[in-house]
Order: sequence, then C-alpha cells, then structure tokens
Amino acid sequence: MRDVPVAALARRCALLCGALVLLTSCGWGADGDDADGGGLPGVPTGVTAQAGSATTVHVMWHAVEDVETYEVYRGGTMVREVPAAERMVDVTRLRPSTAYAFTVRARDADGRLGPRSREVRATTPAAVADESAPTRPGDVRGRAVGGRAVQLGWSAAKDDRDVVSYDVYQGDAKVHSVGGGQTAAVVTGLRPGTRYAFTVRARDAADNVSPASAVVRLTTGGTDDGRATAPTQLRAASHRADGAYYLDLSWVPPRTDGPVTEYQIHLDGRAATSLVYGADAPRDRAEYSFYAGREAGVTHRVRIRARLADGTWGGFSAERKVTTGAGR
Repeated sequence: MRDVPVAALARRCALLCGALVLLTSCGWGADGDDADGGGLPGVPTGVTAQAGSATTVHVMWHAVEDVETYEVYRGGTMVREVPAAERMVDVTRLRPSTAYAFTVRARDADGRLGPRSREVRATTPAAVADESAPTRPGDVRGRAVGGRAVQLGWSAAKDDRDVVSYDVYQGDAKVHSVGGGQTAAVVTGLRPGTRYAFTVRARDAADNVSPASAVVRLTTGGTDDGRATAPTQLRAASHRADGAYYLDLSWVPPRTDGPVTEYQIHLDGRAATSLVYGADAPRDRAEYSFYAGREAGVTHRVRIRARLADGTWGGFSAERKVTTGAGR
C-alpha cells in the first residue's frame, strides 16, 4: 500500500465530512424519518377553536391517516393527548376573558411526531355568577349532505345571561360544538347508508348546560355493505383448560381513522361478548379467547365486528366454524 501525503489525506477527510453534512441537512438519517424512508405523520387540517364557557375551549380538527394519538397544544405547552379515534377535545381550567392560541400535532404508532397545524385562536368570555341553565334548543331539524355528512339546524335557546356555545351529540357522545351565535352545524366523518340520532344542548359562560333537545334522526345517502369496515382474516380454533373449552380468535383490525378499541363477538348468530381495549389497541393482528362450555364436539359459528370512531358498528367479518376439542 502506497503512502498518502498528509495534505491529500486531510483534503479527502474534509470532502467526506462535507458529504455527510450535506446528507444530514437534506434529511437522510434525520430523527424524524424511518430507516426505510417513511415520512412523519401529516399535518392536522381544519383546526378550529371555539370558547365553550368562561373556562373551556373546544378544539376540533380533521383526521390524519395512520396515527396513534393527537397532541393538543396551548401556545407551546401540550395540554391534552387524544386517541386517534377522536378528533376533538375540551381544553379546560382556562382563565375567563383571556385569548388563547392552539395547535394540534399527530403522533404515529412508532412515536414519530408530525408538524404542528396552523394556529387557531379563541377568547373565553367573562366569568359570571349564574346558576341557571339555558333552555333547551327547539325546532331541531336536519338533512343528509351526501353519504358522509349531515347539516343540522335549531332555534336559539334562552338564558338569563348569554348562550356561549351549542354542543351537538350523536347518541351519548359530543361530536361538534359551535358558538352561541350560531344555530346550525355540519357534522362530517359519517358512513354512507347509516342511520344516526342527534341532539343539541346549549351552554352558558358559567358552564351550565341545558337539557337535550328533541332527537333528530337522519340517514346518510348511499350504501355501505360493511366490507370496508369489517375485520379481516378471522381465524378460529379451540383449546381445553381446567376441564373447559375456550374459543381462540385472531383477526386483522379494519383500517379506520384510528385504532379500534371495541369489538363485539357474535356466537351462533347472537351477541356473545364484547372486547374493549385501552390505549394499546392492536393495529396489525388482534387475539382473544373466551369460554365456550365443557362439552367436546360442539360446533359453533363465530364472527366479529368493530365499533367505529363515529359510534356505529362496522360490518361483520366472514363467519367461521369451530368445533370444541378439534384444536387448530
């Protein structure tokens, strides 16, 4: 091996270091990217903020694909972490008569945090001494807008002070909020061909909430055969333990706006049991075992469905037959 002059060696080292700096500055090998070249989660869009009372602000945003959680920031401080199945949150314990700025970021299953959304602002109203709730909103009406949204309207509630906001509920879950000067809302993220029930409640600055309005029932347009929302690759087997037989299920969760945290298992045509996960809901393949009795040779039919982010049940998986004592 021939000797390399010191000056030439120094020049080569400088060129190599410069190339490494250039690669890093272009993003290769940076902390925010996958080793296989995947990018960060997307930026949440459609972010809005609306004062709900003198001490709360309701923040909403559109879904980002393939995320685990959302982080909501007040200024530079994270104040709430929200599961991916939800796209709204009430930020509480705020000061009356104060302006606040909010942003939202998405975090994926690998822990990567995406860019901040655009900043939105809301000002809480002044605090008031008020123990009287507003009257219930009246004349609630609505219509489907295509297959994935509905438009709602109502007559204004009355309050001894002022109505600060209206909360829209789908079943028991709050799904939208608008300012007290508005008497209409558009609820999105729904499923085609699905029947929904909505109510509206009024809220004043002291956080007094009215009784629920009358229920308005609407069916979105189009059809939904359930295939897009059904668990797939369902497998069923049985095992014996302590003198009893158990059914062992595994499946691939449906692709939805976020992780599915609740399933319903049907056995022989009837709902048999429910399965509820916490924050660690599986994304790739889920597994569950449940008691099926003490008798061998009994053949069961089993299928499963998921509760979706809009509160409805998705389509059923393909049905499988499994016989106790038959193994896998």
